[in-house]
Amino acid sequence: MLAQDELRQSFNVYENAISGLYEACKPEVLGQGKGRLVSAFQYLRGVMDAIVEQTDLDGAIQRLAALLDESVVVDNAETFNAKQFEAEYKIVRRGRAWDLSKVNVEKLREEFKSSPHRNIEIADLRAFLEKKLAEMLAQNSTRIDFAERLQKIIDAYNSGATSTENYYEELTAHVAAMQAEAERHVREGLTEDELELFDLLKKDGLTKDEEQRVKLAAKHLLRRLVEEQPKVLVQDWYKDAQTQTRVRSEISRVLHDDLPESYDRALFEQKCAKVYELATEYAAKGRKWAA
Repeated sequence: MLAQDELRQSFNVYENAISGLYEACKPEVLGQGKGRLVSAFQYLRGVMDAIVEQTDLDGAIQRLAALLDESVVVDNAETFNAKQFEAEYKIVRRGRAWDLSKVNVEKLREEFKSSPHRNIEIADLRAFLEKKLAEMLAQNSTRIDFAERLQKIIDAYNSGATSTENYYEELTAHVAAMQAEAERHVREGLTEDELELFDLLKKDGLTKDEEQRVKLAAKHLLRRLVEEQPKVLVQDWYKDAQTQTRVRSEISRVLHDDLPESYDRALFEQKCAKVYELATEYAAKGRKWAA
């Protein structure tokens, strides 16, 4: 991932390229002349301003390439007037108001069919997915499979195995899956932090009753670690052998009381270790409930 100044340097390369083309072609070839050229620069700047915070180089190159395809012309058959550029520029500066809970997947698909800037639509959606996935992973580390699935979709497209239309379809399908995941804690009757612990503790083949017991185990464990006295997660607990042992002991005690009997000794120890590793990671990074 490039820094913002490097990304802006990429813009300057394209800006210089258009300037060179203008000088070579002259206003009589470009039709509207310098007016269109200035508008093109405005559009380019709008693209950069819209994505520079994401530092998404791939998206930047796709946006700029699309602009070059449409703005550098040799006759009047495919010209854009200054007002059209200005309208596009304003749209890019404002950007799409992405909110995962409000994204209408079917509307995205319909808009894509008639979009004149498909590369831009794809770059926007991919950038949104990557940013949202990073947020969701920070919230729940067990969601790594969503990141792996997205990478497979991207890799298939980059290798030429997926058409542009199918690529966008797969990206929007991933949006729908992420929407369902983002709302899952509500359906499960858990907080986001409780859901993460539940995901760590659950196993395949749980009955409904066992699943409820695992949910209660997640709730009880988080409450014991964070709220109840005597306090377990004292400051810098992960740096001291004695406090480390105490945290391990409390995790083991709560889970021994709450997890279903179908958890054998080996699986039980594995689950205790996973929770302890997560708590240690969060504490070391000063994050969430274990800090």
